[in-house]
Amino acid sequence: MLLLAQFITSFIASAAFGIIFNAPKNSLVKCGFVGMIGWALYYYLVEIQVDYVFATVSASFLIAVISHLFAKLYKTPMIIFSVAGIIPLVPGGLAYDAMRNFVENDYSQALPLAARAFMISGAIAVGLVFSEVLNQVIRKPKM
Repeated sequence: MLLLAQFITSFIASAAFGIIFNAPKNSLVKCGFVGMIGWALYYYLVEIQVDYVFATVSASFLIAVISHLFAKLYKTPMIIFSVAGIIPLVPGGLAYDAMRNFVENDYSQALPLAARAFMISGAIAVGLVFSEVLNQVIRKPKM
């Protein structure tokens, strides 16, 4: 039951951010699907005790790959799917907790939380960039 709730929530969050970012109406379900699949991989990897950073890199890479496929398949810009799909992975709660601890002068709690939020944010960027590089290598014409 918890797994189904995770999937539904990540789908709704991604589709809702598609609405916020003015994605075309016919792309909202696809945006939700991309976010749900990315979150499913992340959740699975975390459940089998994989590091959060590696799980985030893997999930963001998968999101970018699916976004590239959807962009080609539906002739829509890739960014529509990747931005909406990446939303469930963003460490907003973690960043909030870090800032709250900084404000409360609890630096021993704040620094590890801030470092983790920073590493997860960087992992999202690395996964997206790695997918783009791989896409460029595959699409590059052979000389």
